[in-house]
Amino acid sequence: MGQSLSNEVTPPSKDEITADLAEKFARKCEPFELYCFKDNFKSLADHQDNVRYLKEDTIARFLELPDILAVSPVVFHMVSYIGAFPFLQDAPAVLGFEQMIMVVVIMTERYNKVLAKGATSRRKLLFRSLAVYDRKLSEIVRHQEEAGTSEPSSGNHAPGFAVDEIGDDWDDEALEDDELVLAALDSLDINDAFKTGDSHAATTYGAMIPADNFRKLVMLLLLVAPLDAQETLSSYADRVKGEELDHLRATAENILATFINVEKSPGITWAQFDNVVPRNFPFIFNGFNPLFEHFFFSKNLDLSKRKDSASKPTAPAVVLPPLLQDKGRILNLNVLSQVSFFIDGNELFRKLRLLYSGADAGFSMGSFETKVFNWHAPTILLISGSRLPDAPSSSGSEAIFNDSLPPKRFPNGSPPDRERLVFGAYMKQPWRHTHRECFGGDDMLLFQLAPVHDVFPASMINRDYAAFTKPPTANSGINFGCPHPRTSQSSRYASIRHLGPVSLVIDSSFEYGVFTHDHTSRGGAYATSKSRKYDFQERFQIDEMEVWGCGGDAEAKIQRERWEWEAREAEARRRVHLGTGDVAADRALLEMAGLIGTNRSGGSMS
Repeated sequence: MGQSLSNEVTPPSKDEITADLAEKFARKCEPFELYCFKDNFKSLADHQDNVRYLKEDTIARFLELPDILAVSPVVFHMVSYIGAFPFLQDAPAVLGFEQMIMVVVIMTERYNKVLAKGATSRRKLLFRSLAVYDRKLSEIVRHQEEAGTSEPSSGNHAPGFAVDEIGDDWDDEALEDDELVLAALDSLDINDAFKTGDSHAATTYGAMIPADNFRKLVMLLLLVAPLDAQETLSSYADRVKGEELDHLRATAENILATFINVEKSPGITWAQFDNVVPRNFPFIFNGFNPLFEHFFFSKNLDLSKRKDSASKPTAPAVVLPPLLQDKGRILNLNVLSQVSFFIDGNELFRKLRLLYSGADAGFSMGSFETKVFNWHAPTILLISGSRLPDAPSSSGSEAIFNDSLPPKRFPNGSPPDRERLVFGAYMKQPWRHTHRECFGGDDMLLFQLAPVHDVFPASMINRDYAAFTKPPTANSGINFGCPHPRTSQSSRYASIRHLGPVSLVIDSSFEYGVFTHDHTSRGGAYATSKSRKYDFQERFQIDEMEVWGCGGDAEAKIQRERWEWEAREAEARRRVHLGTGDVAADRALLEMAGLIGTNRSGGSMS
């Protein structure tokens, strides 16, 4: 009893915690990176009252953010919030040296144990850094929850905006050796901020990312998706001009439609964000890594001027291959960036080859087989088309196609004014003919890119992943998610396709297709949508089909060798059936066999 108060340890101030935490963040960088960061900050910073800090236009100019996207205020709002870490209630922060260190380390994912839950924690932090709180918005969301609105015809989400409960199961083992970080997070832990009654916490009514802000950010993310850390964003200037800019905006709209109906909802809530991003856009923020890594490269440093480099010739600059080596009618750079939001970009950029294009090779299963079957690496199938009218044609190929399907009982999956549809499939296994069982694996993906972005991963309910069957087999064509017809099935029903709960069907003429999403059935070979929790079906006329091979020169060499082998085998078979090609030798052989000659008549050898 009676110990002196002077012996009590004074808790560290916020500034001290921030400084110590910034030092720990700095340790996540290499010494050379930290040196470049200091040099960049020193050359960029403004001064006021002995404080050095970065302004919005300075960051925008350094990162080379295109003015046409008007995304600079959104990015600055985001980094000013993250700069206040871990005292997020003090945001926005003045972006001094310590704050920018934490921003860059978080944006480049160099945090390791600092954010113990990895991507999950960064996703929450990024949402909060982009969200705003508005009392008017809160009333709109509150009324929508009370009404329990559901809009299947417009492609919106399930009723209400109920927020998922946030768990508190932090990885204690990952934090036990980092007491300062634990103390900093405990002072205002990311998860704790979500659970508190703070009016600005991300789970309260009205905390949402404004739709227009997110649209601008998505356009930037599409632009930077293929960016390398040592590439400048200005090298992509052609992608934000004229027709390319229009395509960029259209792609961003397709992505935004996954989260909300922009005509009826002002912004994206945490519940929508957390529900959609993990499956549909697991890699959407990867482009931030190389973008913010620019702070770790200083233009003021010229390593060629080092003393020990006088006798060494300067290495020539490495010329990178184009992001997309072949020109497609469906796949362009913007669509490629969109695909990289759910398929790792390391498998896509500078590694895709156009194996098959319907417009070039012909819309037939034979040409598809010739071009695609010998590719022994992952492939991406893309199909674009126009939605068929609700009143089907009573004659012609459209009527034949509709007669092969069960009666349509589901509405369309998107608004009627957006008729262009793009579907696709990603498969790691080689293509092959289907005889008794479907092929493919549980790592396959079905997806839609327009007018709404959606991803349907393979499930384990059944293994009807993919089938390739030629006529006159029943249900011939390319099928994903549909049960393969058995030979014992009655001919009475063989002409009617059995559509799977989540399935994509392309008829054997490559003229028509149908995508079915039976949400009520809870899925089949592919899982149901996370954003469109209702039944829908899209029937469409195919405009274009493409298959892209993922891989490099090695995969192309294997395919070429396979083609050459098949050509030799075909020539050998031709010689067996038709002769050696030498008319005189063939005649002599046939005379010796007694098949032609003076006493026998035979066909002409000429």
